Amino acid sequence: MVEKTQTNSNSIISLINGILSILIPFLGLILGIIGILFSRKAVKQIEKINEGGRGLAISCLICSVVGIIIQFFCVLGIILYNLTTTTIG
Repeated sequence: MVEKTQTNSNSIISLINGILSILIPFLGLILGIIGILFSRKAVKQIEKINEGGRGLAISCLICSVVGIIIQFFCVLGIILYNLTTTTIG
């Protein structure tokens, strides 16, 4: 018989942060960084305690990185737009 393993709670928290980092503007940068930190912590705990949720932690890592990149380009776009549309004088 196969034992059911419990899903690591840090992997669930990290997945929520990773998804929200894509969806919430500006705050997504912070949520993405938090998601990466929780994902790394979850992977280490999963390996040590032999819990489930490794796929969740890895998918969170991907979502967090994508969220950070999207948010970075949005902020960069807003800054560049404001720089090019301001008039001197």
